Amino acid sequence: MTASLSAPTNRAAWLEQWLSSLPPASGPLAAVQQRGRDALAQQGVPSSRMEDWRFTDLSLLKGLPLGAPQAAQPAAGSSAASLRLNLDGSSDPLAGVTLPEGLEPLSASEVAQGLGHTLAATSCEQHWPVELNHASATQLLALRVKSRTSASLELVSACAGGMLPLRILLVLEEKAELDLSQLIEAQRAGLVSVVIEAHLARSAQLRHGLVALGNSDAALFSHIAVEQEPESQAALSNVAAGWGLARHEPRLVQVDGQAHSTLRGLQLVGGQQIADTHSYVQFSGPEGELDQVHKAVAAGQGRSVFNGAVRVPREAQQTNAAQLSRNLLLSDRARIDTKPELEIVADDVKCAHGATVSSLQTDELFYLQSRGIGAEQAAGLLKRAFCEEVLRTLPEPARQWCPLDQLELESA
Repeated sequence: MTASLSAPTNRAAWLEQWLSSLPPASGPLAAVQQRGRDALAQQGVPSSRMEDWRFTDLSLLKGLPLGAPQAAQPAAGSSAASLRLNLDGSSDPLAGVTLPEGLEPLSASEVAQGLGHTLAATSCEQHWPVELNHASATQLLALRVKSRTSASLELVSACAGGMLPLRILLVLEEKAELDLSQLIEAQRAGLVSVVIEAHLARSAQLRHGLVALGNSDAALFSHIAVEQEPESQAALSNVAAGWGLARHEPRLVQVDGQAHSTLRGLQLVGGQQIADTHSYVQFSGPEGELDQVHKAVAAGQGRSVFNGAVRVPREAQQTNAAQLSRNLLLSDRARIDTKPELEIVADDVKCAHGATVSSLQTDELFYLQSRGIGAEQAAGLLKRAFCEEVLRTLPEPARQWCPLDQLELESA
């Protein structure tokens, strides 16, 4: 019988063993690594008694090989439309790369000033997955998008075993625009840890699409933290499928209001997979806007969790926020836990939230079959239509990385 990581002694032993296996802190992130290791030693591993972790079973971590990341080649082909960088967690992603006009690396002093700032602004600098990344990341991709520049960037990563930590810092100057497509693949058992910080100056635009394709022996922890100045636009889309354990946490703060945020999420789980999304949006000024749709498809004994928190304090008058969680159950043994959450203090706002959980509709299946479409094909079409609302919001390169048949909707 396999011991569960839910027991306190097992959690402590697993974390202690992993921390002791890490090489000494070194490189440009040495100070961050040491702080992360010290924080993990104090925090321990989250337990189901913590509200944010009560549905997240971390048992998978106990059996993962969390050594150095094993190099692998992502399945995505080359692209001539934008700059493509391979992030392998162990080498400098900008080595030998000529950046296009308008993109430039941040200086060491700018990295020291900016690293961790947005994590603190979005209240997640001490979250356990973030500290896990801090403790292990040795490389950093730190870029500036210069004012009035429009840029397109692709980031691809593949994990063939071990732990793959990815750390990204982005600064978009006034009226800068960035389309960022990101592909993460887990080809074998392992853990992928992603932490992204992005600061958007006035009127800047960020469009980020993350496609994360895993397997049942792999885990993914993903944090993306965004600060938005007035008139900026942030559109974040996330598609995750196949992971034994996946936890995604998009966090945004509109520092002075008058900004627009769009969140789209799609997670597919089957077997005994768990997909967990915790989003957080803070309006710190008036006239901010949010449009959020999160979707999940659960089959087998898969479990999908969504907790969406929206904070509208008194200073955020005339906020317009909408949050919707839509879920599709394909099995009697699958489970959906969803909790859209609004905390409103301001009295002049338009805010709404909602959640639905349903199965494939009999009348819709009958309609398609009455037109000569087979039962299996009809079910596939309905599942594809359900997912397409999120998939079509991805930047074009990311959209090409996740054809619907690759997401294995029939068995998700």
